[in-house]
Amino acid sequence: MRLGIFKGILQKVDTLLTGRGRVDEELFEELEEVLLTADINVHTTMQVLNDLRRAVREQRLKEPSEVKAVLRDSLLASLQSGGSSRLAVSSTPPTVYLFVGVNGVGKTTSIAKLAHRLRQQGKSVILAAGDTFRAAAIDQLEVWAQRVGATLIKHREGADPSAVVFDAIAAARNRGVDYVLADTAGRLHTRSNLMEELKKVHRVAEKALGRPPDEVLLVLDATTGQNAIRQAQEFVQAVNVTGIVLAKLDGTARGGAVITIHDELKVPIKLVGVGEKPSDIEDFDAEEFVRALLGDE
Repeated sequence: MRLGIFKGILQKVDTLLTGRGRVDEELFEELEEVLLTADINVHTTMQVLNDLRRAVREQRLKEPSEVKAVLRDSLLASLQSGGSSRLAVSSTPPTVYLFVGVNGVGKTTSIAKLAHRLRQQGKSVILAAGDTFRAAAIDQLEVWAQRVGATLIKHREGADPSAVVFDAIAAARNRGVDYVLADTAGRLHTRSNLMEELKKVHRVAEKALGRPPDEVLLVLDATTGQNAIRQAQEFVQAVNVTGIVLAKLDGTARGGAVITIHDELKVPIKLVGVGEKPSDIEDFDAEEFVRALLGDE
């Protein structure tokens, strides 16, 4: 992961712990303020501070550097809970990823970036234009498919999104394609309920595959903080979200939001978007992230 963008985000933590001669309650109060202002939510902040206090008491820690090591371990444990951060790959092609999320979060761009990476690895890819409610979404995905060398399966605007995904999976099976990356609607302009539509897409994909999709990836805009979490909770409840894609991570100055999103949703973060270029997508690595967050790199 290229995490230079996090240099100094929690530099105050480093300064606070390094420039101190003793471990006391004042240290914990200052540390609480630093964590909260870095967009780490109250629940996680309190959990981390409780872990620190317990470690100080039980291990008789006296050096701030020792407290920093415990802080690192606590944040890491929080990020590593909830399942593997590695993308699932089916032993029986095609591997199918459904991408869900509201419009404007970077969903289509994230699909394109992952398709580009897979093509660079020599994999064959079909993109399914499942957001049939917006002509612009279909057109955008078509441009990206041409740019990265993927095949596009699309229907006319207003068509049944489930039919597009079904056809994409069928085409992949017939042609021996490795991956299907399916876009879905982020907002509907009809009377249909978005979440019911997504449940239907999931059911149809499972029927076409003979198994559940390998990943249901919820794309969130890392710059929107708590708003992203409120949006995400509905998706997590409606469909079996298996991983988070954090788009626009390069645009945020508060890396603690990553920890908050993971803690609130209890879903592993799998990919992060770190720039505008097609290659600017990375696997999420919790250890590297925490090191960068605390200024250890």
